[in-house]
Amino acid sequence: MTILDLTDFKRDSNWSQVRACILGLGVAGFAAADALLHLDAKVMVRDANEGQKQKERATILEILGADVAFGDDTTLPAGIDVLIVSPGVSPLAPIILAAQEAGIPVWGELELAWRLRDPEHLAPWLVITGTNGKTTATLMLEAILQAAGLRAVAAGNIGRSLVEVMMDPRPWDAIAVEVGAPQLPFVYSMSPLASVCLNLAPDHIDLFGSFDSYRDAKARIYRNTQVAAIFNVADSATIEMVEEAEVVEGCRAIGFSLGIPDISMVGVVDEFLVDRAFLDSRKDSALELASIDDLKIPAQHNISNALAASALARAMGVEPRHIRDGLRAWQPAPHRIAHVAFINGVDYIDDSKATNTHAAQTSLNAYNSVVWIAGGLAKGQDFDELVQDTAHRLRAVVLLGADQEIIAQALAKFAPNVPVHRFESVHIDVMQTVVIRAQELAQVGDTVLLAPGCASWDMFRDYSQRGDAFVSAVEMLEA
Repeated sequence: MTILDLTDFKRDSNWSQVRACILGLGVAGFAAADALLHLDAKVMVRDANEGQKQKERATILEILGADVAFGDDTTLPAGIDVLIVSPGVSPLAPIILAAQEAGIPVWGELELAWRLRDPEHLAPWLVITGTNGKTTATLMLEAILQAAGLRAVAAGNIGRSLVEVMMDPRPWDAIAVEVGAPQLPFVYSMSPLASVCLNLAPDHIDLFGSFDSYRDAKARIYRNTQVAAIFNVADSATIEMVEEAEVVEGCRAIGFSLGIPDISMVGVVDEFLVDRAFLDSRKDSALELASIDDLKIPAQHNISNALAASALARAMGVEPRHIRDGLRAWQPAPHRIAHVAFINGVDYIDDSKATNTHAAQTSLNAYNSVVWIAGGLAKGQDFDELVQDTAHRLRAVVLLGADQEIIAQALAKFAPNVPVHRFESVHIDVMQTVVIRAQELAQVGDTVLLAPGCASWDMFRDYSQRGDAFVSAVEMLEA
């Protein structure tokens, strides 16, 4: 059977002749299947997991005409024209390799969503990736765009399906798109108005097989960028990505910096966020965008994220007053260096979203004396550098989760005098015991910090459930 040529397919193409296989029945997979069924495509869905949510979604899709099967997500179905993979599927998965071998196109959520844009209202995309800070920067950008009176939404890796947003019958003015690395290997035609990679550090090595492959996936964020390819002045990897990127002619490289900005940068002067990139007189002046005090949590990483979001908004022409108002309106997402309680002279901080070593180091560097709660699924990471750089801040460490031995080994090498307490149970109820032990180890002035540096799936549904368990355990200390 001949594979249909989908090179020029868009929303108003004839999808009734398309045979699509969707891999994964999560939020993105369900939205992709629903959208393609709406466009009369022939849809089959495959997922290895047969959880309650997946079963509910399968029932709906089967009523709409989809072929849904659970259990085998490794065998490539015969006679398909395109394989659409959900975020989180490894680019090295057997079914993907089989599709590539057979010459069948593989699309991710971004590729499908870009093709399904409303041809009458092609809202610009402002896209954000990075090892850490993506959600914060995306929510900041959404708040800025909405403060400017635009119908804008944050979508993608942030939780709301980008495909679902594209199929909304009401036109959008702009889309703030959070992009995780697993979404990037299979995007080809996307052409964002502006793009940024906030930072780069080892993560998702288990999915990509190597750090170089992970880095190359992140670099794809800049491909075909139209107006501004935005980079982190303090992160050489993002500079190299922009230098290597194939962008639209006329696209500018714009830096963001926590220091005083040079020309074609946004940065900080005294207590103000300023722009020396998107104004005519940038050679000899800077435009005030907002005050650091406009941020609810004015930590350095949030200032950096605010600068990146501001640069994206300025690339679209948003006025400074709307950037200020948007940053004031921004609400931090849960489980990101969130203060939970102050008990007997000790602060308790929930940073369950710190699912890699880079994020955990950011958290640890924010406090002088820490009882660190860490562990989970290491995702192929090495903890030596993290422990070596933060050992002087550690009062004690409490470990949990499947890969705690990796962290324990790093602690033995680089922080041998720091007390380490380990809990082998992978049942979620162990969090209460973990928090009690952390309280016993903490002294007045310390911070008990949940910044696991690992993914949560060995014990919890996701990082949110892990953070909720920590918060509940701390609340029980107060009772």
